[in-house]
Amino acid sequence: MELKRGIPVSPGVAIATALVVETEGVRIQRRTVDKSLVATEIDHLRIALTKASADARENQNAISAKLGKQYGAIFAAHALLIDDPELVREIEQMIAQKNYSAEYAVSLVMRRHAKALESMNQPIFSTRSSDILDIEKSILKHLVGEQGDPLQNLQEPVVILAHDLTPSQTANLNPKMVYAFATEAGGKASHTAIMAGVLEIPAVVGLGRFLTQVSGGDEVIVDGNRGIVIVNPDPETRERYLVLQKQSVSFARRLDELRDLPAATKDGTRTLLMGNIEFPQEGPHCTDRGADGVGLYRTEFLYLNKTSEPDENEQYEAYLAVLRAMGPGKPVVIRTMDLGADKLFQVGDNHPHEKNPSLGVRSIRLCLRNLAMFKTQLRAILRASPFGDVRIMFPMVSTLMELRQCKMILADVKEELEEEGYAYNRKLPVGTMIEVPSAALMAEEMAKEVNFFSIGTNDLIQYTLAADRTNENVASLYNAGDPAVVRLIDRVIQAAFKHSIEVCVCGEMSGDPIYTMLLLGLGLRQLSMTPQNIPEIKKIIRSITIEEAKQVAQEAKRFETARDVNNYLREQTRRILPEVVVN
Repeated sequence: MELKRGIPVSPGVAIATALVVETEGVRIQRRTVDKSLVATEIDHLRIALTKASADARENQNAISAKLGKQYGAIFAAHALLIDDPELVREIEQMIAQKNYSAEYAVSLVMRRHAKALESMNQPIFSTRSSDILDIEKSILKHLVGEQGDPLQNLQEPVVILAHDLTPSQTANLNPKMVYAFATEAGGKASHTAIMAGVLEIPAVVGLGRFLTQVSGGDEVIVDGNRGIVIVNPDPETRERYLVLQKQSVSFARRLDELRDLPAATKDGTRTLLMGNIEFPQEGPHCTDRGADGVGLYRTEFLYLNKTSEPDENEQYEAYLAVLRAMGPGKPVVIRTMDLGADKLFQVGDNHPHEKNPSLGVRSIRLCLRNLAMFKTQLRAILRASPFGDVRIMFPMVSTLMELRQCKMILADVKEELEEEGYAYNRKLPVGTMIEVPSAALMAEEMAKEVNFFSIGTNDLIQYTLAADRTNENVASLYNAGDPAVVRLIDRVIQAAFKHSIEVCVCGEMSGDPIYTMLLLGLGLRQLSMTPQNIPEIKKIIRSITIEEAKQVAQEAKRFETARDVNNYLREQTRRILPEVVVN
């Protein structure tokens, strides 16, 4: 049994066989063959080894001719290893003695060797480990053939294990077949992590290197509550997690009873709990969880996996679908596209080769450089505005000048629509996200320009603490409880109150139960989160008074480190709802 600890990003417990995506499209199942077919399976293996060796020799000749013999020697070494009698004998024994399929035996043996090299903790041997995995892929290609995307057309439930998944890959996962996923890379607020929450797939990221320790078909447990991944659990551990799964389902049913009740404290103070969504079809997810509206519609996912940008009518229909799902009287806050950084697309001037894309041309900066694309989206939003409580929000605004430019462009689009005879809501509320320190520091000035603020804690934490939210190596620095972050949030809330505008938190912090009392105590009365988190947050709100929340916030503001803040908040939350707080 192997146990790895990472960063929990989407709750829940899943148990299934592993699909190791790192094998570049070759899916390996834990499969055995009938004893009568062992000889045939070994013949199959030998043919694949011969072809893989020939591939290595061809690569050797091609690379030697192009770059020199010293580089071709890398592939000569590959061929020698593939032909090594000891290695061949080891794989054949796995087939003969345990009746494993040829592909599973290859994966098992090669990964065992790769793991042994990595355990020596020396760079030169880590390089050799990568060579072994390359050889494994070459052999497997000839055993099972070239396949398409291994994440599509799954025939049985799996746990996906990968170095990383892109947001678009994650968005296309089928929750009925993908029970969970775990990645070597990533952070708590990466867009891949966010997508896991949206799809309600248990997930753990930032595990560090572990793929060499797993073979496709191994049984894996993913504990998205505690950030634990267990490979080949022993019977006792497996049974314990089966019990945890049942308890989790029972708790979810109890929370579901709160769906139609308001998120009101015991002394009657109401908080609006809204949903964050990525796709039009997620509107029902919000209503199913008792959301008061959509606090963040991330429209950039309309653009991903496209060779051309979505046209005005396509966007218009997407916005209408959400409005219809939410029904009358429920606000839908549509954020203009936040493309760039880890959400690249194939249209427009998105500068994919920037040295530091998170600090480059992303989000509103990209929109202001692609006015035609920006105006198309604004037209679609305005055209949808008569059919519901639509609100528009600009992301990643860092200066007053940017915000004023956005408002001028919006005014131009309104004039165009008026000339063309289109109806739109002339009193459409306009807001800005506060997600960079410069905007937080200028919150009073920005409050004079808009109808509402939405605090995007994911980026605010990243930029305040200079810690990439997708980088597992600085995961300990990326912390919503850091006093610097708490003070900036407090500053923004006070600026909103001073100028009588609404303020909401729409980052992952709003859906984390340990921060609920802090945020309410700071004065927030709107929270927007992944819909699956709404019941837990509602339960906490209905279990406390506003005075209790204020006391918690005042005490939390006295601490000087994130560790002390989080420990205190965790302790207070455990007192209210122990089921949602894990050690």
